[in-house]
Amino acid sequence: MKISSGAVRLVIPAASLAVLLAAVFYMQPRAMSYTGLNLLFNLAVPIALATVAQMLIMAVNDLDLSMGTFVSFCACVTATFLQASPATGILIFLGAIAAYAAIGVIIYVRELPAIVVTLGMSFVWGGLAVLILPSPGGAAPGWARWLMTSKPPFVPMAIVASVVIALATHFLIMRSSFGVLIRGVGGNVRSVERAGWSIVKVRAAAYALAGLFAMLSGIALVGLTTSADANIALRYTLLSIAGVILGGGEFVGGKVSPIGAVIGALTLALAGSFLSFMRISPDWQIGAQGAILIVVLAMRLFLNRLEKREKSR
Repeated sequence: MKISSGAVRLVIPAASLAVLLAAVFYMQPRAMSYTGLNLLFNLAVPIALATVAQMLIMAVNDLDLSMGTFVSFCACVTATFLQASPATGILIFLGAIAAYAAIGVIIYVRELPAIVVTLGMSFVWGGLAVLILPSPGGAAPGWARWLMTSKPPFVPMAIVASVVIALATHFLIMRSSFGVLIRGVGGNVRSVERAGWSIVKVRAAAYALAGLFAMLSGIALVGLTTSADANIALRYTLLSIAGVILGGGEFVGGKVSPIGAVIGALTLALAGSFLSFMRISPDWQIGAQGAILIVVLAMRLFLNRLEKREKSR
C-alpha cells in the first residue's frame, strides 16, 4: 500500500487530535456539547493564526523567534490605539507589517541567520509592547469582542473560524501561484530565480503575510481576553513552531501543510485541557505537551520510512 507524503502530513495530526478529543470526552463526558467544545477550543483561534504565520516563515526556510512578542505587541496596540483611535491603530499595524517585510529582505540580502535576527527583534517588539501598555489593561474593540464571542448555530465559533483559516490558507499556499513561489523559495531557490522571479520580493511578501496573520492573532486574542498585556502571548513562539511541526511541516525544503498546521494548533490547545483533566500539575504540563509532540513526530517518522520503502520497491 502506497502512502503519500501529503496523506502523512494530514493523517498524523488529524489522528492525534481525534485521540486527544476522545480521551477528553471519556474523562469528562460533559465536554461533548456545544458549550464544552467552546471551552475546550476557546483559545485555539489566536494560536492557529500564529501557527499559520510561523508556517509562512518556515516555508522559506527561516524560523521566527519573535512571534510571541510580536503577537503581544499587536495585542497591546489592539487594546489601546485600535480601540480608542482606530486610524492610528491601523497605521501602526501597517508599519509593523512593513517592518516584518523589511526583516525578510534584510535576512536574505545580508545573508544573516533568521534565528539571530528574529531573536533580536523579539526584544524590540517586547519593548514596544511595554511602552504602549506598561501594565495589564486596555479594552477590546467592540467588533473584535463580538466576533470572537459570537455563537453560530450547531458548531462553536472557535471551530468555525479554525476551519475557515485552514481552508483559506490551504488555497493560498497550496493552490495559488503565490503559494507555489513561497514553497519554491524554500524548496529550490535557484529554480525560482532562474524562472525570472525576484527572491527578494517573494520573501518580503511571505514575511508581510506572516505579519498580517500574527496581527490577526493579536486582535483575536484581545477579542477573547477583553484586555492585553505585554507578555500575553510569549508562549506563542514555541506553540507556533510546535504546531507547524505537529501539523506535518518541516524546517527546510518548503514542506508545509496549512490544514495540518491548524490541526496541530487545535491539538496543542486541546492538550492543555486534556492534561488538566488528568490532574497533572501546571508545572509538568509543558513537559507533557513536549512528550505528546515527540510521540506524534515518532509516528510520522515511522510512516515516512514506510513511504520510502514503498518508493524503493
